[in-house]
Amino acid sequence: MAAEYELFEPPNDAISSVVFHPSKPEILMVSSWDKSVALYDIVKNQQTAKYNHEAPVLDCCFGEGMEAYSGGLDRTVRMHDFATGKDIVLGSHDDAVRAMAFSTANNFLVTGSWDKTIGTWDHRAGGVEHGHNLGKYNQPEKIFSLDVCDQKLVVAMAGRHVFIYDLRNMKETLQRRESSLKYQTRMVRCMRDGLGYASSSIEGRVAVEFFDPSAESQAKKYAFKCHRKTIDGVETIYPVNALAYHPIHGTFASGGADGVVTLWDGFNKKRLRQYNPYPTSIASLSWSCDGKTLAVASSYTFEEGEKDHAPDQVFLRSIADQEARPKTLPPSSASSAAVAGLSM
Repeated sequence: MAAEYELFEPPNDAISSVVFHPSKPEILMVSSWDKSVALYDIVKNQQTAKYNHEAPVLDCCFGEGMEAYSGGLDRTVRMHDFATGKDIVLGSHDDAVRAMAFSTANNFLVTGSWDKTIGTWDHRAGGVEHGHNLGKYNQPEKIFSLDVCDQKLVVAMAGRHVFIYDLRNMKETLQRRESSLKYQTRMVRCMRDGLGYASSSIEGRVAVEFFDPSAESQAKKYAFKCHRKTIDGVETIYPVNALAYHPIHGTFASGGADGVVTLWDGFNKKRLRQYNPYPTSIASLSWSCDGKTLAVASSYTFEEGEKDHAPDQVFLRSIADQEARPKTLPPSSASSAAVAGLSM
């Protein structure tokens, strides 16, 4: 198979999210501003199913089996079972549904909205009063990104707020943090080992942080500059739109509005590799569950307003195991790691 190929029949408008199935490496889901959520078999390179919202879709994720969840500018939270065709509107927010993640530990969906609330949902619940909505929790600002790992939920908001919750007790905030990044957060993603998370900003920077509030653990957090170019002596700084942790090695990929995808070794603070630029901004990234394929959404993210841009495409890149491995085994102390290839 070629090292990289283009997905056949991509969406007709900007791509908001690419998400691989959690246990089937050949299944990819793509949501778009064309109001669609489409399912693809990347081995056959064909679209196998599709459903639509009433407005652009901003995020999607898989639940159990072939269940998909999605939300966007129509404010609804939907569950669509690609195996049976069953389609349920679980409920709605009072503004756009911006981000979502499925908690396998609790078997429910978590959504974040521009209405400044987090919602939890279970399509199997069906009380008359609240229907499929398990709860709504007020936040101080609009939600931009969220992720779950085991029982933890990380929520990145406007105003540089980052809140951490225990999913078993959403009424209390476990930790309230201010982002290490000076500018608006674009994306937050949890480490595979559950020890912390990475976040990215509109100002060409990524931060790596740890959940443990002890001074020793907090001393290990760091941030670094990336997705920047010097053109004619002037530094151009790009938003970092996408982050994705490798499912096996714990290294991570970042994607920026510069069209560049970079692999990072967060343990040893090293850049592993940078790929040749894609035609336009990287809007979303996702690893297949076996870590062998990286889905790359090359789709203009309008950071420079309306302009002519390359078509919206999804590329499937085969990643050799050694490309994504950390340079050495993770050290017991991050402070002993040499800073190479990263400017802090």
